[in-house]
Amino acid sequence: MACRSIFLMACCIFVLLASPAVAADRPNILWLSAEDIGPHLGCYGYEIETPAIDAFSRGSLRFRNAWSTYPVCAPARTTVITGMYATSLGAGNMRCAAAKPASLKLLPELLRDSGYYCTNNSKKDYNLKDVADVWNQSSSKAHWKNRPEEKPFFAVFNFTGTHESKIRNKNHEQQIDPKSVSLFPYWPDTPEVRKDWAQYLDNIQTLDAWFGKHLKSLKDAQIADDTIVLFWGDHGSGMPRHKRFAGDSGLRVPMIVHVPEKWKSLWSNEYQAGATSDRLVSFVDLAPTVLRAAGVTVPETMQGSTFLGAETTAPKYNYGIRNRMDERNDASRSITDGKYIYIRNFMSHLPHGQLVVYQQMTPTTSVWHQLFLSGKLNDVQAAFWKPRAKEELYDLEADPHETVNLASEPAKKEKLDQLRAALRKKQLQIVDLDLVPESVLHKFEQETGKPRISYAQSQGFRMQDLLDAAEGKSITENLISARVELQYWAIVNLISQADPLSSETQKSISSLMENSPSPTIRVKAAECCLSNDFSSDRAMEVLLLLANMDESNYFVAFNALDCLDRYRERLDEDGFAKIRALKLKPPHIDRGDNYLEKLLTRFSTSNN
Repeated sequence: MACRSIFLMACCIFVLLASPAVAADRPNILWLSAEDIGPHLGCYGYEIETPAIDAFSRGSLRFRNAWSTYPVCAPARTTVITGMYATSLGAGNMRCAAAKPASLKLLPELLRDSGYYCTNNSKKDYNLKDVADVWNQSSSKAHWKNRPEEKPFFAVFNFTGTHESKIRNKNHEQQIDPKSVSLFPYWPDTPEVRKDWAQYLDNIQTLDAWFGKHLKSLKDAQIADDTIVLFWGDHGSGMPRHKRFAGDSGLRVPMIVHVPEKWKSLWSNEYQAGATSDRLVSFVDLAPTVLRAAGVTVPETMQGSTFLGAETTAPKYNYGIRNRMDERNDASRSITDGKYIYIRNFMSHLPHGQLVVYQQMTPTTSVWHQLFLSGKLNDVQAAFWKPRAKEELYDLEADPHETVNLASEPAKKEKLDQLRAALRKKQLQIVDLDLVPESVLHKFEQETGKPRISYAQSQGFRMQDLLDAAEGKSITENLISARVELQYWAIVNLISQADPLSSETQKSISSLMENSPSPTIRVKAAECCLSNDFSSDRAMEVLLLLANMDESNYFVAFNALDCLDRYRERLDEDGFAKIRALKLKPPHIDRGDNYLEKLLTRFSTSNN
């Protein structure tokens, strides 16, 4: 009998050791995220009533230097769920639907494997395919209340009421008087801008009520003391020059974390109720921090730092990325040490304020742009719509709105050099794959059946060479390179430079436009002809040809249309007719955002 008891006891011990820990052994983790909000909350010093969030902040740790990794949702949320910069996966362009590497386990998968019940209510919006089944439940009905009783939970609730689209809700009942709001210096002071900004602040007050209800649910269920709560916004506000902007106003977000005393072993050295932290934190830190709190080993593939626990190492910099936004290509990279921000614009011939159709639907954006075209803006307000400097440096303490570029100031050279070097080091470290043209990555994925990340392992690829090319080095050599990405950046730098091209360079560009086997290079060469005013008629013909998907592919076609739109004054009536006659085909991407269709709306009614 005694032997049998010992045997049963041993079996029980074995089961306990072999099974995931029960709920009491590990904290529940609740994420409350809000779309399209910067730190415009009472607890961050902004003049707005957010009593629930402010009360939460008084019992929690509030981060003053929190950044998203992208100033738009899909790549930012891809970073959150993978713990990797989306560009390391070739997944940093807006809604590009890149293939997920088979070996890559996402945050909820890792937590589920360790015994957590994981729910998402309900936004996903990842830039990866094949991620539908990573949650126990992902829908508008997903809730931690549905968990098996013995399981700890990881639950995400997302508030959509602050999204960009809600700013332009025509049926909105105004709460805050538009005449009372303070505007930022880069916006014109018009009724439309005031109304939009006041409506955004109204939506934040609605968010506050939603937030309070979720905290009450924990308290009513008597699990508040068992639950870590983290609140964050996914990037800057939905207003123009916030969302999609690679500067601080597009990347800085609110982030507040509450760790109950029961889990004080997870307190950082600076953690105490009501404390604020100047530590740099970023979205790439969220996944490893949650895994550590849950007692799960952090995979080596994750690229962030944990910010909970006694032994944490704060990063020296936060890093931000802007690539294609909807139908408009771009490439900017940002880095901050908390006091200064450095922005490197790899396509400096383009403005920060490109004509994204979806963004133009916001009254502020369209009115602001019309005032620019009418010459009615001051220099600070007009800058958003003009070509950019290749390098921007701002002192965020003296100039929080990023209006005075210090990159050319001799007194700031040391800081400029420091941040420039740190940015380059980071790009090399994480393998900034989205500097490869998206059409090239997409073609590679389609032809090889391999995820885009494998392009970095393809024969002849070197990240250092790619970054050198993007920075404008070895242009002559890169024009004749066998590597498409190096040719591409050689041409982009010729488009961006102020000096006229030599006759020899013009011949090289014309030859690439006519003879390159890569339609990506033909489009970019045609743009170079237009920007430097040679072979312009032929360049328009080539772009019109490649805008037809029968002659290229989806990404090349909308890149050609993007260029045609920017040089639309050179189109004759026949050119406009050809564009309007283009037949749309399935986009060959999984997200359903047909960027060709969006661009075609720009040609649908007039030639202006």
